Amino acid sequence: MRLSIRKKLFIGVSSLIVFFVLFAWFLNSNFLGKYYLYEKKNMLSDTFKQINSIVKNETFENSVEIEKLERTQNIHILVLDSKFNVVYESPGERKMPPGPGQFGPMHAISTDKLSQLKTGETSFDVNEDARLNANFVDMIGKLDDGDYSGDYIILNTPLSAISESAAIANRFFMFTGVLTIILGSIGVFIFSKKFTKPILELNEVAQAMSGLDFSKRCTIKTKDEIGELGRSINSLSNQLDASITELREANIKLKEDVDRERKIDKMRKNFISNVSHELKTPIALIQGYAIGLKVNVNEDEESKDFYCDVIIDESDKMDKLVKQLLELSQIESGNLRIDEAEFDLSQHINNIVQKYKPIFQEKNILLETNIKDKLYVKADVLRIEQVLTNFINNAVNHVDFDRKIIINAEEINHKVEVSVFNSGKCIPEESIDKLWESFYKVDKARTRAYGGAGLGLSIVKNIMELHNSKCGVENLPGGVRFWFQLEGVYNEKHV
Repeated sequence: MRLSIRKKLFIGVSSLIVFFVLFAWFLNSNFLGKYYLYEKKNMLSDTFKQINSIVKNETFENSVEIEKLERTQNIHILVLDSKFNVVYESPGERKMPPGPGQFGPMHAISTDKLSQLKTGETSFDVNEDARLNANFVDMIGKLDDGDYSGDYIILNTPLSAISESAAIANRFFMFTGVLTIILGSIGVFIFSKKFTKPILELNEVAQAMSGLDFSKRCTIKTKDEIGELGRSINSLSNQLDASITELREANIKLKEDVDRERKIDKMRKNFISNVSHELKTPIALIQGYAIGLKVNVNEDEESKDFYCDVIIDESDKMDKLVKQLLELSQIESGNLRIDEAEFDLSQHINNIVQKYKPIFQEKNILLETNIKDKLYVKADVLRIEQVLTNFINNAVNHVDFDRKIIINAEEINHKVEVSVFNSGKCIPEESIDKLWESFYKVDKARTRAYGGAGLGLSIVKNIMELHNSKCGVENLPGGVRFWFQLEGVYNEKHV
């Protein structure tokens, strides 16, 4: 069973309290009586010294100091001359005729003690007075100065019922000891809880840190070592949080770089594959028809002209493809710069539409325009024309059903939006996001028919990104709508 630090602290300190209470009770039971007797003997020794000093100049009968000692110290004094005749005895005690070896009541002097007295030594005895049923402690000594030099003195003081007093004291001590243990245990419980609370908080924060959760903080405000530890853990948590955050960001960036490299590598492979595929057909046609001309497969002029037209047409397609590839490469590498200028986009759109009118008539396309006047923007004129031309060519190549194209230009929320709608089949939903990728073709057969390589919309998207603007496509009932937006320019000269 695992004990928490709070329980260990509570049990340890409580055990110490119980031990010291029991130890104090043991000392009280076994040594209180002895200590009491020891103190009595010391008191008699001190009194003897005082009496020996007083009687240098005074007599026992006339000394106030002697009387004071007798009353305040509860001492009985008996003075004997060298022949053991009574010289002085404290008043108030019943006299007993001295017998052999006895002087006064309750005082027996043995032969050993007499020999000690003759050498000037003091001795102590504890005697019981059978008549009073009480114990007394006696001190026997020899006066060494004044009129009483060489006289013997016996000091006597009663002993309280020390055993009974000690029993009472022990019972009271046990009561106070139990109370001390109870109150001490409560105090220790509160103290241990308060003492271990910051430690438990530190542990909780450390556990959170081990789980990479650095949001928790130590709230310890004390100035001691635990407070210092709490502040150190907070500092460590902040540093680890910052380091791991940087590491995570670096890992994310590394992952993005790896993903980008993989994507670029994949795009490179797809690009090579697509370019190879796009160039393979015209090269094969050019090669085949060139060989046919060389060996004079058809000798008539009309066949030769056809062969030459095919070669020229396929060469034009290859030239267009190479130019688009170079342009796309410039844009994606960041080498292409746009030359922005303020111009009226509505007028520019109308000019482009005029160029396409013969094509619309030739292909029997119904054109509808809704172009607002004075739509001023700041952009690269040639690149915006390239975007709009691409949308119109796309619409011409894919128009169907009603054979209708609608060109709109209007101001929406301080932005100029231009859109080109053509009636026809809608774009499959899974292909809409892929339209802007290089070489992507929804209908490869149809794209091949008009010589498209699938690069036009990719170039459009990159041009709009250079303008920090948006473009998009959406399916509408009966057709498809391509659009792009530019920031409008509004000042007094445009009103």
